[in-house]
Amino acid sequence: MFEKIVIANRGEIALRIHRACHEMGIRTVAVHSTADANAMHVRLADESVCIGPPPTSESYLNVPNIIAAAEITGADAVHPGYGFLSENAQFADIVADHGIVFIGPTGDHIRLMGDKIKAKETAKSLGIPVVPGSEGGVTNPQEAGRLAEEMGYPVIVKAAAGGGGRGMKVVREAGELSEAFSAARTEAKAAFGDDTVYVEKFLANPRHIEIQVLGDSHGNAVHLGERDCSLQRRHQKILEEAPSPVITDEQREEIGGVVAKAVRGMGYLGAGTVEFLYEDGEFYFIEMNTRLQVEHPVTEMITDMDLVRMQIRIAAGEPLPVTQEDIRFSGHAIECRINAEDPATFAPSPGRITDYHPPGGLDVRVDSALYSGYSVPPYYDSLISKLIVRGNTRDGCLLRLRRALEEYVIGGIKTTIPLHQELIEDSDFIGSQYNIHWLEDWLRRANS
Repeated sequence: MFEKIVIANRGEIALRIHRACHEMGIRTVAVHSTADANAMHVRLADESVCIGPPPTSESYLNVPNIIAAAEITGADAVHPGYGFLSENAQFADIVADHGIVFIGPTGDHIRLMGDKIKAKETAKSLGIPVVPGSEGGVTNPQEAGRLAEEMGYPVIVKAAAGGGGRGMKVVREAGELSEAFSAARTEAKAAFGDDTVYVEKFLANPRHIEIQVLGDSHGNAVHLGERDCSLQRRHQKILEEAPSPVITDEQREEIGGVVAKAVRGMGYLGAGTVEFLYEDGEFYFIEMNTRLQVEHPVTEMITDMDLVRMQIRIAAGEPLPVTQEDIRFSGHAIECRINAEDPATFAPSPGRITDYHPPGGLDVRVDSALYSGYSVPPYYDSLISKLIVRGNTRDGCLLRLRRALEEYVIGGIKTTIPLHQELIEDSDFIGSQYNIHWLEDWLRRANS
C-alpha cells in the first residue's frame, strides 16, 4: 500500500480524498495555489506545497510543479480527483514515467475514451449499444447532410474532442445544417484545438443514465448500478439520484452486465463511468469518463462502498474485494450540487463565508470544504458543496432532503440552495417526469 499520496486537486474533492487516505493510514500532500493557502484540505493535509498563483494554467494544470511537489515530498502516488488533470493522458504518462503511481486508468485508456469517435467505435466493438451516427469524423456539410437524411432529423453535430456542451449544435431541419456544421467546427477548434466533428441522431426526450464501473489489474470488473443525471443546465448536472426512478431491476442487470463485460475486455483499471442517453427503453452510449465523478456519493450511499478507497487499492495492485454477486443496492439517494451562484441568474457569488451550519442526522452527508470565515475564491468552479441524502424509498429520501435543505446555512454569499428547494417541490420532479431538457424548460417558465 502507498505511504504518501499527492492530492492534485482542490475544494471538496481534495478534502474527500484526504479523508479516505487518512482512514487508510496514508499520509497526504496538498498542492495548492496561492488563492487556496487557507483551504480546508491544505490545513488538514500532512504536508502542503504551493504550486503557483491563482490561474489554473499556472497552478492546478502546471504539470512540472505538481511532479516536483511529488518528488520533493517523496510521494509514491498522485490522485487527480475530477476535473483539472484527471483525464489528461499525458499527465498520467508523465506521472508513471517518474516512477509515481497515477491513481486512475492508464494514459492509453484515457486517450482512447477522450476521443469521442474512437470511444464510440470501441464501445460498439465491445457490444455496448450506441447512438446511430457517423462512423468517424465528418469533413463537410454535404456528407453531414447525407447522413442526416439517412438517420432522419433532428441530428446533432458534436466535437470529437468535446465535452461540457462545447462544439455541439442541434440541427432540426436540413436548412440549418450548413451553418450549424461550420459553427460546431469553429467552436471545437477554439475550445479543444481540434475541429473534427461527427454527426449523431438527436434523441428528443432522453434521460441521462450512467453506469459506475470498477476494474482491477487481475482481470476483474464489476458495475455498481446506475445514476440518473438528467437534471442539467447547459449540459452541466445540477442534481443526481441513484437508482434511476425509470430503470427496472432487469434493465439494470442487463446493461450493467454489458458494461462490466466491456470494461473487463478493455483491461480497464480503476473507477470509470459509462454514460448513456436512455429513451423508450433503449440505452445509447455517449461517452466514458475515466475518472471519479462529482456524483459518486449517491452510489456510495446505496452500495455502502467507498469508491476513493477502491481507487487507491486498485492502483496499489490489489484485486477487487467484491464480486458482482456481493454488490447489493439499498434505498435511494439524491445529491444536490450547491454552487456559489445567484439562484435566479446563476451569476458567480464568491466571497467570505460569514455563517456556516451544515445539516445532519441519519443518512445525511455533506461533502464540502467550507468553514465559517473561509473566502470562496473567484478563480475556480463555483461548486462549493454537495448535499447527499439517502432514504429507504425515493419518497422518504425526498422528505429527508427537504428537511436537510431547510437546515443548511451558508451565509455571506449567494448559493443555489433555494433553487434546489424549489426543484424538489415540483410535481414533475416528484413524479420523476423529467428528461435532460426539463430543467432548462422549467427555468424559462420560472423566469418568464
